Amino acid sequence: MSLRPGSAAAWEVPELGPSLGRLTDAPSFPGSRSAGSGLDDIRLRLVTSVFELAGAGRSYAAAGDPDGAMAALNRGAWLAVWERTVSAAAERLARTANTRLAAAATESHYPAGGLRHLLLTADDTRAVAARLGAGGGAFVAALDELEQTVHAADSTGKVPLPEVWQSALTAAARRLEAAWLALEAGAAEEGRRFEREIHRVHSWRRPLWPLWALTLLVLGVATYLGLVLGGYVPVPPALRGLAEFWWTRW
Repeated sequence: MSLRPGSAAAWEVPELGPSLGRLTDAPSFPGSRSAGSGLDDIRLRLVTSVFELAGAGRSYAAAGDPDGAMAALNRGAWLAVWERTVSAAAERLARTANTRLAAAATESHYPAGGLRHLLLTADDTRAVAARLGAGGGAFVAALDELEQTVHAADSTGKVPLPEVWQSALTAAARRLEAAWLALEAGAAEEGRRFEREIHRVHSWRRPLWPLWALTLLVLGVATYLGLVLGGYVPVPPALRGLAEFWWTRW
């Protein structure tokens, strides 16, 4: 597609920071229990990636190349950044859960075979990522609208109005903030689910009934032998030799 370049001023990439809202908040202080505090570094990498896309778009726009500006900030670029973020968050949650499950199992002497069934696998991590990314529907819809501004120009052979494209960009940034907040809420829910499993493993105690059963068996055998050797009950043939040996010694 060949688009007629507009002026550098007309194709200026808007400042996306204000539209990103709470995504640009400073990291939580150490020990914070706020939702998403354990994902701050991932959130800030997401913001950095968005700013890098915007920086590349500004370079093209300043050169009077709207094609390049739109390509740098197209649907695929935004979506790739989001998918990397979701994947990183899911891997962080799974790794943390597995570490804590293993520590709880060590403390409670939980059976190793049972622990293997509880640890999250790669498939489990992908399932977590799917749940975390489910809240990004509005963001993906905003990316579709952004892409439509380019497709509309492709079908008419005209450059889309810069204002329309800029509005679509800021809308995508706002929806990205909402998607991240939904991801944080999903991460908190996943954490609560993992916490229940960790608590169950930590509070596990080895069953006592085998020990009691063995104790009762030993006591029963000892009592029976005492009665046999004391002459209180008939001596069975299998114990005749033991009984005679015992009696001759006493």
